[in-house]
Amino acid sequence: MVVCTGTGPDVTLSPSGDMTEPTRSARDWDARYKAVDEGLFGESPNEYLRRFCERSDFVEFISRHAEACRVLCLADGDGRNGTWLAQCGYEVTAVDHSTEATRRALARDKAAGVTVERITADLTDWMPEAGRTWDLSCILYLHGTSVLRERAVRLAYEALEHDGWFLLESFSKAQADPDAMGPDDSDKLYDRAELQTWLSDALIIEATSERILLEEGRRHAGEAEVERLVARRRFSAGSGVNPANQWL
Repeated sequence: MVVCTGTGPDVTLSPSGDMTEPTRSARDWDARYKAVDEGLFGESPNEYLRRFCERSDFVEFISRHAEACRVLCLADGDGRNGTWLAQCGYEVTAVDHSTEATRRALARDKAAGVTVERITADLTDWMPEAGRTWDLSCILYLHGTSVLRERAVRLAYEALEHDGWFLLESFSKAQADPDAMGPDDSDKLYDRAELQTWLSDALIIEATSERILLEEGRRHAGEAEVERLVARRRFSAGSGVNPANQWL
């Protein structure tokens, strides 16, 4: 794991001497980022994230905090979301497995005049320090095997403070098409059934399967089938939130 640096960890080798799947994926993403000058997914923050931060219930939640709201962004890529959150006054921790993406994200932070704790690490085994928690955790277009995705979702959820918020937007299994955006392997895509299983103990605020128009750089351009989810962790007494857990 590398924290706040663009220098990545050594390559991990399997017993056979071949690169492991996470390492191969990280190197693939390094190559994709190095192949372009602009952001692969545009320069603006994700629209679902931007709209979420304007929710009246979330705004009321952060207004009760004496200190800055702490946000964990998994698979933050070249930083467009993490940098924007820091500009909004949030205290941001961002994790990504691509060394090149993290290097670009740090440059983006510097240009914006903000500080983000950036960690280059593999989400198949990364864990936050014992006792660290966040008020909001985000997963925006993190795709991989069902094992990786389940671990990332549970990690992001369990890293929350009580009453904390979880946000996800990612391609749906309905998007599995060689000509569509995102992976063409359905095992790397999401559906509501698996999210419901992985987050059976969460309070679901919003869970939808939608067809939307994405305008996020060259890799996210056009119509897409996505899963969207807003949830909260176990509620403490006096939180003022109805604890009914509904998947609509």
